[in-house]
Amino acid sequence: MPVVPLRPLLQAAHTHGYAQGAFNVNAVAQVKAAIEVHEMLRSPALLQGADLANGFMGGRGDFLHSTLEDKRIGAKRLGDAVRKYGENSPIPIALHLDHGKDLDSVKAAIDGGFTSVMIDGSHLPYEDNVELTREVVKYAHPKGVTVEGELGVLAGVEDHVFSETSTYTNPLQAIDFIRKTEVDCLAISYGTMHGPNKGKDVKLRKEIVTAIREILNYERIFCGIVSHGSSSIPKYIVDEINELGGSVSNTGGISIPQIQQAIHAGINKINVDSDIRLAVTRNLREFFANHEDKKNSDTIGSIYKLLQENPSQVDPRAFITPIMKTVTTGDIPNDDVEAIIAAIENGVKEIVGTLIVHFNSVGKAPLVEKVTLEGMKRFY
Repeated sequence: MPVVPLRPLLQAAHTHGYAQGAFNVNAVAQVKAAIEVHEMLRSPALLQGADLANGFMGGRGDFLHSTLEDKRIGAKRLGDAVRKYGENSPIPIALHLDHGKDLDSVKAAIDGGFTSVMIDGSHLPYEDNVELTREVVKYAHPKGVTVEGELGVLAGVEDHVFSETSTYTNPLQAIDFIRKTEVDCLAISYGTMHGPNKGKDVKLRKEIVTAIREILNYERIFCGIVSHGSSSIPKYIVDEINELGGSVSNTGGISIPQIQQAIHAGINKINVDSDIRLAVTRNLREFFANHEDKKNSDTIGSIYKLLQENPSQVDPRAFITPIMKTVTTGDIPNDDVEAIIAAIENGVKEIVGTLIVHFNSVGKAPLVEKVTLEGMKRFY
């Protein structure tokens, strides 16, 4: 099955009452692992490359300073990887740009093979956000590409997205935004937070979700509702990282029961990034704890040194730059790199497989209408 636009996945999730997990990937190995576990569970798959993750995949280790050219290269590499592992897959797979910064970043992603894009204008005044989002819709829809907007501000940190406080989404303004922009889905602020430090006992304002969904249903408007900052931050993984020499503190996530209640209220797409970062970081530390002889490996020994130097860091991108060619192309030069890549893949599968079950998308792949980008062009 060719890589497909996101909208049919969202429509199936809405119709059948489950949520589509949206999993961020930052390496070819992560793409491979995520697709394999979705196939095993017969779930529709939605992989995401964040704007700066595309820069990292473009070979930019200091991805916070990624150039547009870095993002172009990285977007194509991610697109190529998804097509390589997913073109003949029995499940529908979409590739989505997460937190697109501007129209140029959106164009770079679409040129690279992304079938869905997010434009994040949530930091802008309302009318400016509407105008930017409408501009992206006018560019993407004629290409059959799904568009996600954002209204409301989430607290926390994710790459270049940062805010100390949250601004909840106004349901009436959300409907106005959807009408004016014609987005296919909308990320809202209802209590979730970016990053692994969400605090204790986070409470979600599910009534915001319910209000938006009820109005959309009444007006007979389809728009997927998206939950960003939704990682659960499993305590057992944090504890294991610390037992293996890490120093991670003040973590907290969104509980699985709360997320499931949000799905029942009308959430259709759930973004997950931090949980994957934690599991991969734990696996990297565990690998070297179990393979003392690899700490001085010519090819992966530098990964161990970076782990030792950065005990509080949980983003694997801080550690895997010594094998950047493998990360960005999938080429594996020797047994040591193959072994560390296996550890990375297993971390992805642990989180993604668990959440597919929690989001109730197991076995839902056949429910997704088989619509190509060409078909979506005609729809729009």
